[in-house]
Amino acid sequence: MLKNLLKQILTNTGPKLYLKKYIRKKIPILTNINLCSFGTKNKNKKFYVIRRSPGAGFFSNLTYVLAHLLIAEKYKFIPVVDMENHPTIYNEKKLINKTYNSWEYYFNKVSKYKLKDVYNSKNVILTSNFFESHMPTDMSLKKEFHKIIKKYIYINPDIIKEMQNLKKKFFKDNDKILGVHFRGTTYKTARGHAFPIPPKLMKKNIDALIKKFKYNKIFVVTEDSYYLEYIKKCYPEKIIYCKFYRTLKLDAFKHYPRINHRYKLGREILIEALLLSYCTGLTYVKSNVSSAAIAFSKKELNLHPLFIGYNSRNKYVSRWYWYFKKILPTWMGGFQINLKY
Repeated sequence: MLKNLLKQILTNTGPKLYLKKYIRKKIPILTNINLCSFGTKNKNKKFYVIRRSPGAGFFSNLTYVLAHLLIAEKYKFIPVVDMENHPTIYNEKKLINKTYNSWEYYFNKVSKYKLKDVYNSKNVILTSNFFESHMPTDMSLKKEFHKIIKKYIYINPDIIKEMQNLKKKFFKDNDKILGVHFRGTTYKTARGHAFPIPPKLMKKNIDALIKKFKYNKIFVVTEDSYYLEYIKKCYPEKIIYCKFYRTLKLDAFKHYPRINHRYKLGREILIEALLLSYCTGLTYVKSNVSSAAIAFSKKELNLHPLFIGYNSRNKYVSRWYWYFKKILPTWMGGFQINLKY
């Protein structure tokens, strides 16, 4: 109890709802999911509580919700997303949009039912905190997710309004815009993840794309302030970008430099992904952000993916591997990109 209280005080997890004792029983058709009883209400309904705590990046969490919505659809469960009692790294201590549920910071409820009703009901299914082995994990797989996104995912109007204002400001009818999703900071040392592209190689890639496809604007999405400044210097007349929070080396979630910082991190990357979806083309190292932009797009994007290998899974090696390969010449195993445009 003391450990949980200290965790609540020292982190931005928001208030807890201490749930009643429940009857736990495995559902044969699924793994790692429990059927619980919290009361006697709604005897003829089965609620499906989608939870992920502490979760991961914004679009990893969204993909997780989509995958569970597929299950809810298949078995005719009533889905409810609970990121209040099971908070994510985007939760704030104070109310945002009149809620402590971080899902509802950004999206409408996926059903009409409130959490207090669900947690007084007889049949409640609680998901695990992890992707099931059979779940799709890529939002850009439109065959699996398109109908689910269309049915359940409604972004809050104030976020759409801000995105549309930025789109009107940046995107002109005759422009051919190259969206550049350009990761840096802690992704350079992330174990087992695809390496982010070093700035000089990204410039080489952008130059080739401009020459081949005649892009006249570059919309840059990056959390790395150095990367943004580098591209600004290279393409001062072409670059467009949102004036959102960025850092040089720090993990954005390990400090709190502004009011509602965690909420704003989610809001900002959601807006940037939506704007990427309106670009003419997109170049990127595959990630949940690029997959979201592809999934949200209402047209066919020119896709220019990049890949320069994976970082080590060893936590000691991964800290230095990107930096080591960056300084090596290509003939000794240094980074290189294959530009077949």
